[in-house]
Amino acid sequence: MTKKVLVICGTGIATSTVVAMKIQDFCKSRNISVVVSQGKVMDIVRGIIGYDLIVSTTPVPSTITIPVIEGLPFLTGIGLDATLEKIAQALS
Repeated sequence: MTKKVLVICGTGIATSTVVAMKIQDFCKSRNISVVVSQGKVMDIVRGIIGYDLIVSTTPVPSTITIPVIEGLPFLTGIGLDATLEKIAQALS
């Protein structure tokens, strides 16, 4: 079953593109079927449905009920392996 991941950053452009590509590559290497979309925080504030996971490089409102994984390690490299494992677990 294909899982849906939403990657969000402040503007939904540059940072989310980098993170989305890394998630796609990782999932491909693990044979995890995934569709990765990009967006900005305002997209989730307006309401989103149908996603299995959000990976965010910016704070997410506590009212969001979809599981959220902090995406900052994709930019810093610190804790990236652990973050990728969290993503794999969330999508399995």
